[in-house]
Amino acid sequence: MTEKASRTPRDETKLEQADRNYGELLQELRIIHTGVQILFAFLLTLAFTSRFGTLDTAQRAVYITTLLLAMLAAALFSTPAALHRTLFQRGAKPEIVRTSSRLAGAGMSVLMLAMTGSVLLVVDVVLGRVEGVIAGGATLLVCGGLWGLLPQFVRRHAAARAARPPVPDQDREKPLIPR
Repeated sequence: MTEKASRTPRDETKLEQADRNYGELLQELRIIHTGVQILFAFLLTLAFTSRFGTLDTAQRAVYITTLLLAMLAAALFSTPAALHRTLFQRGAKPEIVRTSSRLAGAGMSVLMLAMTGSVLLVVDVVLGRVEGVIAGGATLLVCGGLWGLLPQFVRRHAAARAARPPVPDQDREKPLIPR
């Protein structure tokens, strides 16, 4: 196979593509990981507040579950760095990228549950159980919609647009931010 034949649509080799994809993934993880760390730290400190002793059994169960989910999300988002460090310069970049992408996807799912539990717990303590369940359910729906459904909608829209024949003056790149 020639070098030209093994290039991607962006005119990259597979290794160049893996390098670019890994860089993009790391940028995503940098944004997400900070939020997960803050959530995890918040949850860790709750057990040491004076009001923690007033939580009922259900609230404590939500707290422990949410704490463990936040820990799991932090671990999932940290694993790509550990994976890269362990396999550094061993010719495994495409595998690192594929595995890290799956870990990030799993981390997003777990983070969604941790955020849901956090909102449920706080609203339950402040307003009541029913309100907490409603707020937690709304959190789950919002995250599921924005993180799951919106990307599918955008992907379908992009595919439909790519399938349409070009129309003069409409194919020009529009700015991402309207002026």
